[in-house]
Amino acid sequence: MVDHKKTIGAPPGTVVYQGEERTEKVKISLIEYNETEFIEKEFYDLSECMDYVNPELVRWINVDGIHMVELIEAIGKRFNIHPLTLEDIVNTSQRPKFEDYDNYVVSIMKMISYDTELHSELLSVVLLEGMVISFQEVHGGDAFDLIRNRIRQGKGRIRKMGADYLAYALIDAVVDCYFNILEKIGDKIELLEEELIEDPSKETMQQLHYMKREMIFVRKAVWPMRELVNNMERCETKLIKPSTDIYLRDVHDHVVRVIDTVETYRDLLSGMMDIYLSSVSNRMNEVMKVLTIITTIFVPVTFIAGVYGMNFEYMPELHSKWGYAATWIAMLTIMISLMIYFRRRKWL
Repeated sequence: MVDHKKTIGAPPGTVVYQGEERTEKVKISLIEYNETEFIEKEFYDLSECMDYVNPELVRWINVDGIHMVELIEAIGKRFNIHPLTLEDIVNTSQRPKFEDYDNYVVSIMKMISYDTELHSELLSVVLLEGMVISFQEVHGGDAFDLIRNRIRQGKGRIRKMGADYLAYALIDAVVDCYFNILEKIGDKIELLEEELIEDPSKETMQQLHYMKREMIFVRKAVWPMRELVNNMERCETKLIKPSTDIYLRDVHDHVVRVIDTVETYRDLLSGMMDIYLSSVSNRMNEVMKVLTIITTIFVPVTFIAGVYGMNFEYMPELHSKWGYAATWIAMLTIMISLMIYFRRRKWL
């Protein structure tokens, strides 16, 4: 849970970590490359990392962990990153956005993973001249393993391109993860549909509510990405070369497809919920219909039994030899006639 009380009354640009409490060390990964050279190292100290930075290569510094505010501020001071940007980088509830500054551009987004439930972490990608700095909220697997492997093995065009292409590749990897998440959610929706048709239960309704919350969660992460990529395409910074624009347009198309899929799944879940409520209502109507028919059949019989159950001394049929049998015949005739009538009307 994010504690916003830490920043209440604080001046703009105050760098305060807002997120789950963490104690693990922050790892700094450095990857440097060009078409012929490749260097990869890991550090836990910024000054030691800076000793290995080669300005002649494309540099990618990845920071695993944003809870050490002192380190984030040191990186900001080293690369002249504005305090307002640093404030956004350490705020885990920050909405995805893109901003353009004089010496850098920054893209802030949500990176989503899925095991048994959805998890998200804040990702900030800062593009400077010849360098990309990415800030991840937590340690562990991320969407960038394929990017690292392509750089290590020299596959594709990434080693031939500049830092702006690397920034694009990181954003594209995050968007591709959205497709994987939606595929898993789609599989769960299909299973729910089968359960809804075959044997809906209270657990089915609970699952539907849970899936709707998941889709709201995904929608909040994905919807701002359209604006982010749009702003990235339209910005006039010299850091993004014209040769990268076509790839940004491709990312924009992917984001639009993701948003369309999210909206489709939301509509499906809403329709499934309506189907569930309708099926429960129909089941209740069937029960009420059966009970009503049973009541209708027994009402005239109960009336006859009530009449002859009265304690009057002089009643015509009380002393009749066939009175009891005639009463039973009359009651059975009424019951059978009603059942035949209901059957013909297809109420039974």
